[in-house]
Amino acid sequence: MRGRIHVRHLRFFLMLVVSLSAHPETLSGTVVGVADGDTITVLDANRAQHKIPLGAIDAPEKAQPFGQRSKEFMSAMVFGKDVDVQWQKHDRYQRIVGKVMVADPNCRTSYCPKTLDAGLAQITVGLAWWYRKYAKEQSPEDAGRYEFAEQEARAKRAGLWADGQPIPPWDWRKEARR
Repeated sequence: MRGRIHVRHLRFFLMLVVSLSAHPETLSGTVVGVADGDTITVLDANRAQHKIPLGAIDAPEKAQPFGQRSKEFMSAMVFGKDVDVQWQKHDRYQRIVGKVMVADPNCRTSYCPKTLDAGLAQITVGLAWWYRKYAKEQSPEDAGRYEFAEQEARAKRAGLWADGQPIPPWDWRKEARR
């Protein structure tokens, strides 16, 4: 009996550690720059700037078809607005990679909760791909939403999906390096 209690406590401890390590951190601030359709700059309360690639999406490069439209849509959605960046990791350049939440533009109250996922919005209108390579870093719910949004955008031929064979940015970058 004593051994079982010990194993039960160990199991509980391991579950607690895993759940705490999977809990995202939040960076709050104002968007002061939009580099492209999937990278923004956030100014935090300490006046530090953070270049933030949006997690789990890949938008067309600037020179690609729809690259400029993707950047413009992102700018209209987040530039000058307060955002919450929910993040769990840094990329190889030590930038925070995260999900960017902004207030819905249709909210007309004095305080609008940040309920609009900017990355998901980009996918929904056909201005970014769901970056399946990073699906394991998303919650199952987010991965499902992103996958569904891309399927719907493809079916509607929205944005870049109007082109029968759009080139994913990861292939575009590979070709540009040659």
